[in-house]
Amino acid sequence: MACGDDGIAVFERIRYMRYDHTVLLYAFDLIELNGHDLRREPLETRKATLASLLARAGDGVRLNEHLDHADGVHVFEHACRMGLEGIVSKRKGSRYRSGRSLDWLKAKNPNAPAVTRLAEEDWGWPSTRSRSSSR
Repeated sequence: MACGDDGIAVFERIRYMRYDHTVLLYAFDLIELNGHDLRREPLETRKATLASLLARAGDGVRLNEHLDHADGVHVFEHACRMGLEGIVSKRKGSRYRSGRSLDWLKAKNPNAPAVTRLAEEDWGWPSTRSRSSSR
């Protein structure tokens, strides 16, 4: 992730390779460690293990903190006001599963550039309004 002076993610800095020492990797989950599959471990165990690993990490790697907040609507509204793409809510105790799950829900900010941007534009293909209106 590359952030602007305000600390908010700026997708275009990476998209167009405009980055420098301010680019950070935010780690949010750990599914394998030293050959051991952690996908069956509960979310809290994986996050705690990841936090202990990242405590020794150098600059440029950060832990994406877990917010234990009962009011997801409030957190989402705040993320939207900040111009963020959205939030991911994960059920406590959930195991890691590939693909979609009711244990992990993503709420997207409909006004965020990352959400409104057309996939065709990312690849330089002509965009069509009919495709974007059906999303």
